[in-house]
This record gives sequence, C-alpha cells and structure tokens, in this order.
Amino acid sequence: MARHINPSNSTNKTIDAIDRKRERERRFILNKARDHAQEISVRLVQRLIDEHIIETNDVPAIQESIEQQLKAPSDMDEFEVRLKIANIRTLVPDPNILSLYITAFIIEDLIDHPHIQDIFGDDLDVYNAIESVLGMIRPR
Repeated sequence: MARHINPSNSTNKTIDAIDRKRERERRFILNKARDHAQEISVRLVQRLIDEHIIETNDVPAIQESIEQQLKAPSDMDEFEVRLKIANIRTLVPDPNILSLYITAFIIEDLIDHPHIQDIFGDDLDVYNAIESVLGMIRPR
C-alpha cells in the first residue's frame, strides 16, 4: 500500500498507522479466505440462495466459481483488486475488501455464468449478504 507523505516531506504517524492497520487486515482476510475457501464458498452460496440474491440450477458449480474467487485476490496485486472494486468502493463507509471483491465478481461476472438463472437485489443487498458471511473472518 502506498504511504502518505505530507508536503513538508515528513510522514504523518497517524496516517501511517492507519495504513499499516488496513494492510495487515487486508492480508489477514485474504489469506484466511484462501486457506478456508471451500468452507466459506459453501456458506456464502447458501446465504446468497437463502437471501434470494441468486437463482441457480447447479449449486456446486457456483460454489466452485466462488471458491476460485476467494483464492484469487491473495495472489493479485493490490492494483488489480482495487481496479475490480473501483465501481463499488464507496458502497459502505468501512468496507471489507474481500466482500467488495466478491460483490463485484457477482454483479459483473457471475451473472454471465451458464448456471445462474438470475441475480436479484441491488449492489448493497449483495454486499450485505456477502458481508454477513465474510465479516466473521474480519479481525476486530
């Protein structure tokens, strides 16, 4: 993550501390999601179905797609992740980076999956359903 430097060339300790905290949280979430992708994808797809966000005719195929997406961001550059979530980054005040990433995947890519019949709700509904599952792995 880029460091913030004041125009006077002195670093602001508070901003640096916040940046370090967010970077640690980001790495923790992405690594935990990668390590437990299969279990998380099962819970996540079930929640999306229960909340009537997605309608599918092949649950295991959707779980596999979500599992791949849970593993992907840990190997990606921060720029690639931020590019993926650029359209929805202001959806909530203190977003979970992984929840935003999966939300972007669902509303932009998963909708074209051959086993998805339809996706319901707005971006915030999708994010909230995802965050209800992924929020459990976010450090407090």
